[in-house]
Amino acid sequence: MNVDAVRGRNVLVDGTFRPATLRLAGGRVAAIEPLTAEVPGVVLQAPPSAYVLPGVVDTHVHVNEPGRTEWEGFASATEAAARGGVTTLVDMPLNSLPPTTTVAGLRAKQAATPGQLMVDVGFWGGAIPGNLADLEPLWEAGVYGFKCFLSPSGVEEFPPLSPAEFTAALREVARLDALMIVHAEDAATLESAPCRPSRAYRDFVVSRPDVAEVVAVRRVLDGARETGARVHILHLSSAHALDLIAEARAEGLPVTVETCPHYLCFAAEQIPSGAAQFKCCPPIRDGGNREALWQGLRDGLIDCVVSDHSPASPAEKSKGGGDLQQAWGGVSGLQLGLSVMAHEARHRGIPLEDVVRWMSTNTADLVGLRRKGRLEVGADADIAIYDTAVDFRVEATRLAHKHPISAYDGLRFDGRVVRTVLRGHAVDIDRVDHDLGRLLARQQLLVGAPHA
Repeated sequence: MNVDAVRGRNVLVDGTFRPATLRLAGGRVAAIEPLTAEVPGVVLQAPPSAYVLPGVVDTHVHVNEPGRTEWEGFASATEAAARGGVTTLVDMPLNSLPPTTTVAGLRAKQAATPGQLMVDVGFWGGAIPGNLADLEPLWEAGVYGFKCFLSPSGVEEFPPLSPAEFTAALREVARLDALMIVHAEDAATLESAPCRPSRAYRDFVVSRPDVAEVVAVRRVLDGARETGARVHILHLSSAHALDLIAEARAEGLPVTVETCPHYLCFAAEQIPSGAAQFKCCPPIRDGGNREALWQGLRDGLIDCVVSDHSPASPAEKSKGGGDLQQAWGGVSGLQLGLSVMAHEARHRGIPLEDVVRWMSTNTADLVGLRRKGRLEVGADADIAIYDTAVDFRVEATRLAHKHPISAYDGLRFDGRVVRTVLRGHAVDIDRVDHDLGRLLARQQLLVGAPHA
């Protein structure tokens, strides 16, 4: 259903909530008018207890299609996104087959999307050993930047970069004025850490210690210093790296940082044994670390909060019968991120405006989507209506993710997304429409062309 306006008592405009009517036209916000403004056509009225927000821009999602579509896929991932108020996602270059490390790999991803998208989708490229010459063609083809690993990724077709390869890739990224996004765990540190079969989450954390992140973050910052490349630290889990990040910011290095709702919601000491739904790399750490990450957000050292939605089949998650060293690592949270973050922030006295900045505006800015992640005239009419009066108990079997595996199963949150609008179209979850979403490409924004 196309709507001509969205009206609410709490509309986020210019960083503050106020009564307003958003007049929509051509898929964009055409005007911001008083609450009582007369608007012809279809008007979507938000409940008095609800907040009208820009749609979430989730820049860290593993869709896994093609090649490992049994793990997730564009249809289920984008439906989950729409249900959770995510109107744009950027897909990671692995665990699909082929990975997005060549233009051919990118075209394979794009070819898999027709009739499967409920939200807008863009793509990251990948930097792996031997594909240095592929980075410029990928950049010209519209990827938003390049992901690399400094330690094994878990899939053999996406190996990590050695120190020399990493520096060479950074030089190329700097030449292109692109962005390198880095899984920052140090391979040598991980290899020397104790790693024994165990169902205990504490043993899994010991196998991926804080120092692995600290050493890798230092290498990333040194690389940015040496080459001038823009860098982004993915899914920071260890607050021990925040001092290095603060020093880099003071120095003026071009670095941004993200973390994830699961690092901000859970604590390692509370995770049951054998609970592979909580396994992720880097791992969820202790409660004190969790609160230090929240402080890092407050202090502006962490810029973004993204899902790192990394699902797998039940067979992969249950591999080893509860041995966390064997189970696939990844938390499924695409549909739940906004509800989790709003709930956790509220209980820490953090305003919803900050959550929106971390999950919508800053993520959109990270990839140059200047028409996303904000409610202003000229912006895409991507809107999430979030209602704090709706009690939300997570049931994994009712999520749109392909598999009913969720670390959040059984948790209760005081608020949920009750309506999502994508470019002026109110998504009807009861009549699933996988033709709503569009593919996004970086250069379209550079030349001012519309999304296509």
